[in-house]
Amino acid sequence: MREDAVTTDPWGRVDADGTVYVRTAEGERAVGSWQAGEPEEALAYYRRKFDELAGQVQLLEQRVKGTDLAPAQAESNIAKLREAVAEAHAIGDLASLQDRLAALTDLVGKRREEVKAARDQARVQARETKERIVAEAERIAEDATHWKSGGERLRQLIDEWKAAERIDRATEATLWKRLSTARTAFAKRRKAYFSSLDEQRDAIRSSKERIVTEAEALASSTDWNATAAAYRELMRQWKNAGRASREAEDELWGRFKGAQDQFFQARSAVFAERDASFAANAEVKEALLVEAERLLPVTDARTARSAFRNLLERWEAAGSVPREMRDKLEGGLRRVEDAVRKAEENEWKRSNPEARARAQDTVNQLRRSIEQLETRLAKARAGGRDKDVKEAEEGLAARRSWLEEAERTLAEFS
Repeated sequence: MREDAVTTDPWGRVDADGTVYVRTAEGERAVGSWQAGEPEEALAYYRRKFDELAGQVQLLEQRVKGTDLAPAQAESNIAKLREAVAEAHAIGDLASLQDRLAALTDLVGKRREEVKAARDQARVQARETKERIVAEAERIAEDATHWKSGGERLRQLIDEWKAAERIDRATEATLWKRLSTARTAFAKRRKAYFSSLDEQRDAIRSSKERIVTEAEALASSTDWNATAAAYRELMRQWKNAGRASREAEDELWGRFKGAQDQFFQARSAVFAERDASFAANAEVKEALLVEAERLLPVTDARTARSAFRNLLERWEAAGSVPREMRDKLEGGLRRVEDAVRKAEENEWKRSNPEARARAQDTVNQLRRSIEQLETRLAKARAGGRDKDVKEAEEGLAARRSWLEEAERTLAEFS
């Protein structure tokens, strides 16, 4: 290399003694010495150094703009690159790199504010969320009576609390204390409830044990009617007593039902044997019912009553019948008796002098009313009073209809 030769570049130069300079806004700055080759090689080498720095700046720009790089880390990387550019042993537009890093600094500053605002908003939302969680937990602790669903909901609220963002330490501690207190209060109330429930079930068990003891004492009774009524009363008491624990309930019900079945099976066996002996009585009463039905329809109430009285004496003398036939036979006899009684009532009405007098008085009044209306009608027609004629005709039609009914009622007394 000649001592008087100078090789230049828009952003630097190599002087005759091999010193390499970079041009900056503040003036030239020596960045190295080149003694091993041609000046153009020196310029190319230091341009590559610049290109490496420019690549690092570009890569950082991409990371800041295209990823969620934390502001603090981005600022640290920018500061390192700034220092590297300021002291760079390179030839190129170093000022442009500093400008790009300054722009990145502004961008990261805005990002930091956005992150801070988002964090503040998240904390506000987290506080609202945790206050809602605590308020719901306190309602459950105070009011809930569905213990299983209430406990499950409290567990879900704890999971929601853990998933929410953390807030300032003092508020977090205060809200967590309220949440813990609510969980403890719910657990105490639930424990107290089940404790009282156990006491109730013990009392119900004692009550049902007494019922079962009475039922077992009646199992061998042969006082069928009174004992059946006693079992109905014991069943009523059993239903009203409430439920004991499942194990006790099943065991006591098995004993109660066993005693009840023993009694009613014995009663059914006795009644079945008795019903078999009553079959002949049923045949007699079936024949008497046929005889009684021949009295219908009743035409002579006195004769029918006498015949029915005789038939009833024979009916009572026939004795009991099987239970499955009792309603049919007794019902048939009652229908005949009702017909005889109704015929007697009708006969009495026909022979009642007061009723006959009332019927005759009604007929007389209607006849007089009809005579008066006929006279009024004739006068209205003679006078040409159409309205009065119409009213008189309507009144006559109604009273003549009433008279026919009254005369039929009077005829029944003849």
